[in-house]
Amino acid sequence: MLRTGPYVRRRRIAAGIAVAAVTMATLALWPSGAADTAKRTGTSTKPGVSKAEALRAKALEDQVSRAEALKRSPVPVSLPPADLTAFVRRERITGQLSPKSVVASGTGLVTAQNMMYTHTVSVFTPDGRLRGTVDDSVDLSAFGIGGHPGVSKGSPVEAAFSHDGRHVYVSNYSMYGNGFGPEGLDSCSPASAPDRSYLYRIDTTTLKIDQVIPVGAVPKYVAVTPDDSTVLVTNWCSWTMSVVDARKGRLVTTIPIGGAYPRGIAVSPDSRTAFVAVMGGNRVDKVDLASRKVSGFAQTGNGPRHIVISPDGRFLYVTNNTSGTVSKVDAASGRVLRTVSTGRQPRSMAISRDGRAVYVVNYESSTVSKLRTSDLRQIARSGTDQHPIGIAYEPTTGSVWVACYGGSIIVFDDSKRRASLPAVVN
Repeated sequence: MLRTGPYVRRRRIAAGIAVAAVTMATLALWPSGAADTAKRTGTSTKPGVSKAEALRAKALEDQVSRAEALKRSPVPVSLPPADLTAFVRRERITGQLSPKSVVASGTGLVTAQNMMYTHTVSVFTPDGRLRGTVDDSVDLSAFGIGGHPGVSKGSPVEAAFSHDGRHVYVSNYSMYGNGFGPEGLDSCSPASAPDRSYLYRIDTTTLKIDQVIPVGAVPKYVAVTPDDSTVLVTNWCSWTMSVVDARKGRLVTTIPIGGAYPRGIAVSPDSRTAFVAVMGGNRVDKVDLASRKVSGFAQTGNGPRHIVISPDGRFLYVTNNTSGTVSKVDAASGRVLRTVSTGRQPRSMAISRDGRAVYVVNYESSTVSKLRTSDLRQIARSGTDQHPIGIAYEPTTGSVWVACYGGSIIVFDDSKRRASLPAVVN
C-alpha cells in the first residue's frame, strides 16, 4: 500500500477526558439503578413487567450500550465550523484497490469496497494506514443458505456502519460461485433481473464476515437507521428496498419502490422515515418504515443518485447525476429550496459532522466540490484522479476521503480554519 503526502498525528487526550466527563454526567442523570435494570432486561416481557415497561427498559439498555461505545471510540478532534475550514489535499493511497465506494464510521475506521475487481473490502485507520483486508469469499452453507456448495464470492459495492461502530454492512453487486447465474447488470428490470444477492455483516474487531443476509437483485446503497435497529438496502434491478432486522440478522420485508433504479437512502433522525433516490427518473420517494407506505416526495432533477440528511433532520441534499446538479430540499414538505451545478455527473456525497458543508464527487469532471449548506455556494473545488465515485467524511479527524474508480483514494484535510474565503479552485 503506497501512501504519499504529509500526515500530522493529533493527540486526543484532553478531548477524551472531556467526552468521558460528559458521558459520566449523562449516566449520572439517569434514575438510580436504571442502567442496571436495563442491562438485566431483554426484549421479552417478564412476569409482573408490562410490555411498555419492558420496552422502556430495552430503550435504556440501548442508551447504555451507545454510551459505552462512545467511551471506547476515538474522540473527534475539536473542529472549527466546516464552512470555515480549508480544504487541502493530504495524501493519495494506492495498492490493491478498485474502490466503488468509501465509508467512514464514527469510531475511527474507513472502508473501501472494491467490487468484483479484487473481491475485497479494504479497512483503514483515519491516518490512512491499512488495518486489514476482508476477502469476500464465503461458504454460504455455514450461514444456513443452501444451493451453492463450496466457496462463493461477492462483489462489495456499498457499505454502512452501525452507529456503535461494531459492524459494517456491505452490499454485493453480484455473487459468483456454484448455482449463481450471470452477473448483475447496470441496465435491467424486475423481469430481466439476475439472481438475488446478499448483504454481508463484518465484525469490525475481527474483520470477519459474521452474517450473510439475502436481499434483492444488484443491491446498491446501504443505510443503518440511527437507532441501529434496521438496515435498508436498495436493489437496483429488483426496483425494491430490503428491510433487515439488525438484531436478528434477517430480512423482514421487501418494499416495492415505484420506479426504476432506486439507489441513495437517507433516514430521519427518529428512524421512522427513509428517503430514497429513484435514479431512473427525477424524484425522491418517502417511505414510512412502520406502515411501509411509499409516496412521491420531491422532484429534484434528472437521475437523483445520492442523498444525505442534515444532523437535525431538517434538510436533504441530493445529487442529480444526469442534470449535473445538487439540490437542497426541505425534509418536511419536499420543497426544493435551491439547486446548483457542480460538475459533470455528480455522484456520491458526504456531509460534515456539524452539517455546515457537503462534499460532492463529480465523476466525469474528475473533481470534488465542497458546498456550504446554508446556500449551496461552492466554497472549494479540487481535482482528483479519474472518475471519483465514492466519498466519505471521517469525523474523528475532519478529513474527506474520495474513492476513484481507477484504483486510488485521495484524502483531503478539512480540519483547520482558513484565513479567508478562497476563490473556487479549478
